[in-house]
Amino acid sequence: MKVILQENVEGLGYLGDVLTVAKGYARNYLLPRKKAVVAEERQVKLLQHVKRQIDQKAKKELESLGESGKNLSKISLTFEVQTGKDDKLFGSVTSKDVAERLAAQGVEVDRRKIHLPQPLKELGTFSVAIKLHRDVVPKISVTLVKKDAEEAAPEGKTAQELADESATE
Repeated sequence: MKVILQENVEGLGYLGDVLTVAKGYARNYLLPRKKAVVAEERQVKLLQHVKRQIDQKAKKELESLGESGKNLSKISLTFEVQTGKDDKLFGSVTSKDVAERLAAQGVEVDRRKIHLPQPLKELGTFSVAIKLHRDVVPKISVTLVKKDAEEAAPEGKTAQELADESATE
């Protein structure tokens, strides 16, 4: 059965694609959920007209996102994190942390668009992709550095002095 997709369907196609799918898949899934319509001649002509309008709008949006992507790729974030023995992090840096740090710099990015395969749990420099559009995926540099133990100690005491105090108690 030929159908026209009304929205992007993961693993199947994108908005406006004319596809041949199994009748059962179309009748039981795509059509009832309004993800597709039957590809009749009238619908195909309407689709072509709408597609032209969408393409023009998409080009403008893509140009805008391209500029944003260039600006984003210049950004470098540095996180000072607390570490324990062998430079192991207490906790991790997640996409939420990256989004908050970007927002602090005046760049609003949805945390779901920040692609970290897993939270960052070790010191070093990482390249983090931000998927603004399927064709625009800038990468920012995220660096995790060790927080000075002396700064973290209260009242100017060194880490060794704190350890000595806790041992005597």
